[in-house]
Amino acid sequence: MAYHEGLRLAEPPATGTAETADDLLERQRHRESSARSYPRRLPVALASAQGSTVRDHHGREYLDCLAGAGALALGHHHPVVVQALRDALDEGTPLSTLDLPTPVRDRFVEQLFAVLPEHLRDGRVLFCGPTGADAVEAAVKLARTATGRSGLVAFGGAYHGMTQGTLALTGRKSVKEPLGTLLPDVHHLPFPTAFRSPFGLEDGAAMAGRLVEWALTDDLSGIATPAAVIAEPVQGEGGVHPMPATFAATVRRSTRATGTVLIADEVQTGLGRTGDLWASDAIGLDPDVLVLSKAIGGGLPLAVIVHRGELDGWQPGAHAGTFRGQTLALAAGAATIREVVRAGLAQRAREAGRRLTEGLLTVAADDPRVGHVRGRGLMAGAELVDPGVVDADGVPVPDGWLAGRVQRAMLDRGVIVEVGGSHDAVVRFLPPLVITDEEIDRVIDAFGAALRAVHAEDGSER
Repeated sequence: MAYHEGLRLAEPPATGTAETADDLLERQRHRESSARSYPRRLPVALASAQGSTVRDHHGREYLDCLAGAGALALGHHHPVVVQALRDALDEGTPLSTLDLPTPVRDRFVEQLFAVLPEHLRDGRVLFCGPTGADAVEAAVKLARTATGRSGLVAFGGAYHGMTQGTLALTGRKSVKEPLGTLLPDVHHLPFPTAFRSPFGLEDGAAMAGRLVEWALTDDLSGIATPAAVIAEPVQGEGGVHPMPATFAATVRRSTRATGTVLIADEVQTGLGRTGDLWASDAIGLDPDVLVLSKAIGGGLPLAVIVHRGELDGWQPGAHAGTFRGQTLALAAGAATIREVVRAGLAQRAREAGRRLTEGLLTVAADDPRVGHVRGRGLMAGAELVDPGVVDADGVPVPDGWLAGRVQRAMLDRGVIVEVGGSHDAVVRFLPPLVITDEEIDRVIDAFGAALRAVHAEDGSER
């Protein structure tokens, strides 16, 4: 019997078939791995999208404050991205060329280098596999190759990816403990936070900076001089914690003194999200390696590292991958970079972020369950707490149960948000940079209404 005999091809639903969102979600639950995450907390089946708005299978609209975990800087189906994709297809450029040059690839590189931090504009770019995690892996390999050392220093609360190597650098223990030994010779140091500091009520930035300096420069620290220190200018998944400029200066000074490569993971912060094109540039971090993904692909999978030229000691093929610069992602990415700069969207993110943060603070002033509001630009977070229970420093403990219910209540009110941080108690806001003031006000109203609705529910049990 021929192999194809007896096989049944899947057919699209017939016109007029009333397939519900529950049908789609149930089929996904049945077919997909239990590792899937978002549909568990956000049970919607999306059908279309435009700008800051997505629509579900029944035509209901939602403001998208998740935006592909920050990948959609211009929102959904922005005209310049759509046109760039059409142009690339009309040109007939091969869709996949490994790392062979094409006009589309060249345009992306030129556009990227035109807007990089000045100290990296004479550097080198490496196209990685299409994920931020692969770019982090490449940055680590580059640092180890360039220095001849193996050690790595990362920070508590960090998130760098879900591969074996990047998990070793990530701060959250619960995702690592089932896996046993990961990448060896990794050390984590405390990250300075303005709320719930690991140093209690002390000056967290100064204390964290002193620890970095001690770990890297003191012969008695027990940590061999590492190949690299890796840090996010704003910790995203860790709870939206901006890095203080004073801490950035100490990290830069200490790494430079020891010949340690400084890697800035700007997978989520890069290209305007925090109110500056590059979050590391705004705080003077001055990295040797910049890790980029998400927004630079215009919503399509693309990841690169850009590094100082003197680190470029690799042999050909030292880091490779099939999809290291796919044509449509390069076209979408170049168009997105141009539009972010042309439209002044970094400045727009700063102004819109201020409006969002001020609105969240107004809600917090009337509700003690909002323990802290923080962020930079359109990367904002509101940490929810149990005001009746405090830790040893008198700070209310995080309330992830409440944050999960607020997330769902906001969904019911037409706004999609993420949660993260300690106990997943931080409601996170990552809207497209093109979000309007009116849409921001709707997000703030939905947040306040969700808190009130959860509070009003009777008979709820934890």
